[in-house]
Amino acid sequence: MLKSHSGIRPNPVGDWPQIDSTSFVDPSAQIIGNVRIGPKVYVGPQAVIRADEVDSHGKVHPLVIKEGSLIQDGVIIHARSGSSMPIGPGANIAHGVIIHGPCEIGKGCFVALRAAIYSSTLEEEVWIGIGSVIMRTTIPSHTMIPGGSIIRSGSDISQFRLTNVKEEEYKKHVFETSGALRDGYLELYSKGVPEKGSD
Repeated sequence: MLKSHSGIRPNPVGDWPQIDSTSFVDPSAQIIGNVRIGPKVYVGPQAVIRADEVDSHGKVHPLVIKEGSLIQDGVIIHARSGSSMPIGPGANIAHGVIIHGPCEIGKGCFVALRAAIYSSTLEEEVWIGIGSVIMRTTIPSHTMIPGGSIIRSGSDISQFRLTNVKEEEYKKHVFETSGALRDGYLELYSKGVPEKGSD
């Protein structure tokens, strides 16, 4: 992990982020408060992950990014009123996604560009298409939600199919590419912040 990073900072009650040394957080990302980032996670440019709102007892519950998850450019993840929010393991949260908790994003979920997840649960291996909005709903495992969908209840899900082999192959490719980026940036930053023109 990049050691010197002004975007990694505590919340008002003094909780600092905990970030595994095998994960990479881009220098432009903002990681605030009781955030726990597990092994081999990638957090891309301009992502914001905040765990800073207190519950009725004045405590902030952890926002946990589990092993191997990918948080892409411009993602916003925020846990409301101290609520806990697990993501992953192995979840892919694509560019510009907004997740507003309390939420639970299960193992291997794929949330595509500009989707919004509000107060919902995605069970394992769910695929959320581009620009979809998921509100106060549980999405069953392996469900494919097409791009542009608006889901407000379980009845909105009944007509959707399960994910197929082509989608699983695409997801695998995204994970391999982002994993290589993570490892490349970890190596690049292992000796400090690189300067222009340096070897």
